[in-house]
Amino acid sequence: MSSFDVVIIGSGPGGYVAAIRCAQLGMKTAIIEKYSTLGGTCLNVGCIPSKAMLASSHHYEELQHFADHGIEVSGDVKVNLEKMVARKQAVVDQTSGGVKYLMDKNNITVFEGVGSFENATTINVTKADGSVEKIEAKNTIIATGSKPSSLPFIKIDKERIITSTEALKLKEVPKHLVIIGGGVIGLELGQVYLRLGAQVSVVEFMDRIIPGMDGGLSKELTKVLKKQGMKFYTSHKVQAVDRAGEGVVVKAENAKGEVITLEGDYALVSVGRRPYTDGLNADKAGVKITERGQVEVNDHLQTSASNIYAIGDVVRGAMLAHKAEEEGVMVAEYLAGQKPHIDYNLIPGVVYTWPEVAAVGKTEEQLKEAGVAYKAGSFPFKALGRARASADIEGFVKILADAKTDEVLGIHMIGARAADLIAEAVTAMEFRASAEDISRMSHAHPTFAEAIKEAALAATDNRALHV
Repeated sequence: MSSFDVVIIGSGPGGYVAAIRCAQLGMKTAIIEKYSTLGGTCLNVGCIPSKAMLASSHHYEELQHFADHGIEVSGDVKVNLEKMVARKQAVVDQTSGGVKYLMDKNNITVFEGVGSFENATTINVTKADGSVEKIEAKNTIIATGSKPSSLPFIKIDKERIITSTEALKLKEVPKHLVIIGGGVIGLELGQVYLRLGAQVSVVEFMDRIIPGMDGGLSKELTKVLKKQGMKFYTSHKVQAVDRAGEGVVVKAENAKGEVITLEGDYALVSVGRRPYTDGLNADKAGVKITERGQVEVNDHLQTSASNIYAIGDVVRGAMLAHKAEEEGVMVAEYLAGQKPHIDYNLIPGVVYTWPEVAAVGKTEEQLKEAGVAYKAGSFPFKALGRARASADIEGFVKILADAKTDEVLGIHMIGARAADLIAEAVTAMEFRASAEDISRMSHAHPTFAEAIKEAALAATDNRALHV
């Protein structure tokens, strides 16, 4: 039986990064992946393929506005969805291949099969042909991720009633795509098909889309997406989703008790994700699973079995690839005797629509609920020369700072390249910067990043210069 210092079950961003860090720290490391490709949900059917589709559809959308820039395109411009999906898959294959390269480079043993516990130190790897290989693990990291959630009364047939996995490989642009859930995944995929010509309707149980983010971001994104043609049915409780021949019928009840009916050719069920521990046999290793299906962990991400840890979507907290990566590094370094830490308040969240949405720290709603005295400063992208030059004028940056100390408590933005700009916000907050600190840092002109400086000025005695 092969023996390892650390065995990671699951090769998503959390798992493979944990494996690399463990190997870097001198541990004999193995990783178990049940699929034939590495990278987990994120690389294969999540983050990477959705961004590839968003990029391709964005190019098509931009083409419609080329004339505004003095570029005249003659002839028909057509969408070839088959080629678009093929390009997406090529990006996925290249990225997954990159993970395999990193495993080889760091001398990490890769086992293909389903990993399950026989006991706290013995793991069975069940391969596709049914054979089982036993391996011994001094320590184990559970990184089995998550799967799309559904509602009890919805039968997902993967043909017309679909999840994000199927939405990434459709063979036609929907005529009418009904999306159940106004969160990140639904909105991103909804915008892809909206750009390609689909009618898109979003049904959301809460009173606003992206309900976990600052209310100001939700309001602005709703306004922008409505302008683009997306329709929203917020405060609507879905009652039924049924197949009707080559179409679907969605029924939902609004706040007044009225039932509306939406007919489309596809229904995308996008109501979140659930931790995935199926087949893990966690109980045989003494690992506790909570009522919510998560692996129970302490502050060191250690489970109820002292030599077994868990990270990423399968434990508490936001289901984000970069959160999983940080946790993977943390566990590896903890096993090596170091004292790493993660400030979960400073894990940024991003929505990759266009305009992009990004945030870190506390929202206004959270600060109000906690009774924290704060001040806010905002700056609109339309006041930036760089934004006007590229015609990306929608959105704003908002900075929330402590009313007494001026320490930045939250930064929220919607606009061009917000997904990249949020890194400046995270850096500033990691070093406990004040709004004035940010306002006195030189930002290159003309750039989108100037909006952060101006928002900081606005939060510092309303001193914004360009509004």
